[in-house]
Amino acid sequence: MAMDPRVVRRVALASVIGATVEWYDFFLYGVVAGIIFNKLYFPGSDPLISTLLAYTTFAVGFVTRPLGGVIFGHFGDRIGRKSALILTLVIMGISTAGVAFVPTYAQIGVAAPILLLSLRVLQGIGLGGEWGGAVLMAYEYAPPDKRGLYASLPQIGLSIGLCLASGMVAALSHGLTEQAFFSWGWRVAFGASVLLVVVGLYIRLKVMETPEFLALKRQRGESRMPFAEMLANYRGPVMLGMGARLIDGVFFNVFAVFSIAYLVQHAALSRTDALLGVMLAAVVMCFFIPLFGRLSDKVGRTRVYRWGSLICGLSVIPAFWVMDHQPPNTALIWLAIVIPFGIFYAIVYGPEAALFAELFDANVRYTGISFVYQFSGIFASGLTPIIATALLRVNSGKPWMMCTYVLLSALISAWSARAIERRGETAAVAIEAH
Repeated sequence: MAMDPRVVRRVALASVIGATVEWYDFFLYGVVAGIIFNKLYFPGSDPLISTLLAYTTFAVGFVTRPLGGVIFGHFGDRIGRKSALILTLVIMGISTAGVAFVPTYAQIGVAAPILLLSLRVLQGIGLGGEWGGAVLMAYEYAPPDKRGLYASLPQIGLSIGLCLASGMVAALSHGLTEQAFFSWGWRVAFGASVLLVVVGLYIRLKVMETPEFLALKRQRGESRMPFAEMLANYRGPVMLGMGARLIDGVFFNVFAVFSIAYLVQHAALSRTDALLGVMLAAVVMCFFIPLFGRLSDKVGRTRVYRWGSLICGLSVIPAFWVMDHQPPNTALIWLAIVIPFGIFYAIVYGPEAALFAELFDANVRYTGISFVYQFSGIFASGLTPIIATALLRVNSGKPWMMCTYVLLSALISAWSARAIERRGETAAVAIEAH
């Protein structure tokens, strides 16, 4: 039965808005980790060690995301996508707003980073359950021939959320004195999360459960354990999905997180200009994500994803060459961020949601895509700023070892995408023979 296009658009809008709120909350932490938290919550005589400690709390959010994926994936596959999504949004809102009120290390000592770490754990759990549900709401409502397009729409929430997070910090950094920004200005960005959560909840409460899940619920009993079933029957798809996900996490965090601190500390670019470069890339990305999501409907998910992985891996070398050799030329540095991050990254991120959703049947789909995306994020995303910073020091401040790390990640992801394609071809031949 064909869905009313207006209903599908409403669901897509709800997914985009909810995902935007969640990603704003999550990436706001990453944006300020290397420029605020390293000074206020992890002070030390060595700026590198302070930065690494700040990035470690950023990584903790990725470590706890699989836990959120398993918890909310379980309930999303048993009770419903909508209920899980509402709860994840509340958790993210509370934890992000809480960061705005955490005293500094100078005020309460070691309790400050502990409180910060605890709130980051809650953020990770919330986002761990959010992504899979937002994607599935759009994917399962969409017409079969447009699932790549509609599943890519919640992905825009990442770029909008990043744009809002970096834009908010850039505006506060530019409009306030250095003292005011470090004293209270950055806290405004976290407190603003409350307003975004209210808007997101209002939209999500008006959306109905997906027809595919409702049909599944009528057909089955209540004794299922989605996570156990995923481990028993979908080990191959899980491993290949995590391999494909590698370039997404590595490439994103090199440009969205690591590059900000790199440009400020090694390329003599102002904090505001570095943030504006990332923000411009995020704006451009909003238009290219659905473009490549739709392209995957026409030429195949794995083909688009495979070539996108290779293009991303290769593009990091000229991008960081420009950053390393052109510190006075702000416009050129912005292009070195916008082209690879705003355009090339979308080749991967656009079709990714539908690619992962099609690895699993509906009865374990929420759990499956959440686990693939979030568990791989520990290595692909959470550790990347730490690895990149360490490689930078080993290479005497030059980015080439870090670029090699990105390229190797791209090769693994391209191979995994090709393996997923071959797996699908084998399944199709088996069905025809039967």
